[in-house]
Amino acid sequence: MDGSGGSGGGSAGRAGRGTFWDRFRGTWLYRAMPWLLPYGVVVLSVAIDYSLPNNIAFTSALVAAPLAAAALWTFRGTIAVSVVTVGALCWLVFARDALLPLERWVRLLTVLVVCAMSVVINRALQHSVVRLASARRVAEAAQLSVLPTPPEQVGELSVAVRYEAAQEGARIGGDLYAVAASPFGVRMMVADVRGKGLPAVDAVTVVLGAFREAAERVAELAEVAHWMDQALHRERRQRDGLERTEGFVTAILVEIAAEDPGTLRIVNRGHPSPLLLRDGAVEPLEPGSFSLPLGLDDLGQQTPGVESAAFLPGALLLLYTDGMTEARDAGGVFYDPVARLAGRRFTGPTALLDEVLADVAEHTGGVTADDLALLAVARGPDGNRAPD
Repeated sequence: MDGSGGSGGGSAGRAGRGTFWDRFRGTWLYRAMPWLLPYGVVVLSVAIDYSLPNNIAFTSALVAAPLAAAALWTFRGTIAVSVVTVGALCWLVFARDALLPLERWVRLLTVLVVCAMSVVINRALQHSVVRLASARRVAEAAQLSVLPTPPEQVGELSVAVRYEAAQEGARIGGDLYAVAASPFGVRMMVADVRGKGLPAVDAVTVVLGAFREAAERVAELAEVAHWMDQALHRERRQRDGLERTEGFVTAILVEIAAEDPGTLRIVNRGHPSPLLLRDGAVEPLEPGSFSLPLGLDDLGQQTPGVESAAFLPGALLLLYTDGMTEARDAGGVFYDPVARLAGRRFTGPTALLDEVLADVAEHTGGVTADDLALLAVARGPDGNRAPD
């Protein structure tokens, strides 16, 4: 989705700014910073002081060492740095530098006070980290209840899903998927909410709830999309939490009827086209006519048509969000799934998604700027269950 309607708008700039930092975090230097920086300050301060005449004392920078340890290291590490800092200061002001007795004791007292404050600050930070970890565990449980993993087997179909959130520490964002075994066949959906954060998750719950209910009750796939659209409008009217901009959702809905498992029925509401993979060929299932995303039916759009495509035994269907097609490499080139997956064969939906994620990571250098949701479905080569 572009900047006007997609959650990935402006992602190229964010990716470019984050590339160096994200790569630096994987180096040994980053992992060593909690202890290397405090001790480095002590060593540097001693070296500078040693290079100056005895009547000039360079000890002010020593107070930075315990403060750095308090922010970056453990409680014991902070105490260790504090001890080393006080020892270095005592050696400088009492054994080497020619200072007045009062000045020596003032400098020592200053460093002792800062060391004591550093230990207290570190303990407070550690307590905050524990509370944050607990809050994250609760949030993850809530997120997983919103976006549960579908079963690996639905009828004769094998199913696999993956979710990669761009925000560190998050499990879900504005992308979503769902699979439902309904009286009308197996119905699945992948969608992308415009926006991020809690408002986007709010819209996710509305869309998922509407899809699950409509999939069980509504016979026509296009009406399932209309049901979801009406749910967004209703939620927008009832409360202020779901803004119009956050109610803008692209979605792809697919149905495999129980009486006709060899045919896909597809409704595309402004979403990237799904891919059909078979025998090394990759075919984008482009819609005959483009429809507005969910949440914009009040602009006067008519009910979109339902497209059909053959789903032969041995075929794989890949649904995805624009986090895949808008992933860029260091030169700004978009990831092209048709070109990158052509000629490759996959043993099943799990293998397909694993290789897609690895390929996207290789293309981008491991830097992601947008959420990515993937859903793959397979029919076995004889029409029975496909391999995982």
